[in-house]
Amino acid sequence: MNNELLSNLNKIHTTDFGVLRIKKNLGLDTPDIVAWCKQKIKTADKITGKGKNWYVYADNAVLTVNAYTFTIITAHKIK
Repeated sequence: MNNELLSNLNKIHTTDFGVLRIKKNLGLDTPDIVAWCKQKIKTADKITGKGKNWYVYADNAVLTVNAYTFTIITAHKIK
């Protein structure tokens, strides 16, 4: 797993639109999306870096996190 993403968990954040997008794409009704995503990052099956993004694979979902700003961009279910 990549230590850079894990060592910067305190910097992980998202935008208001990011919260809506993640909730919609994953069908979540979680009040704190950032905390939910941080937990998924901590327990991820796999974290890969490609270009400017990290891809976090956990519980049949993939989270996309910007590698420079640590912004959670989106999340999708793995089909």
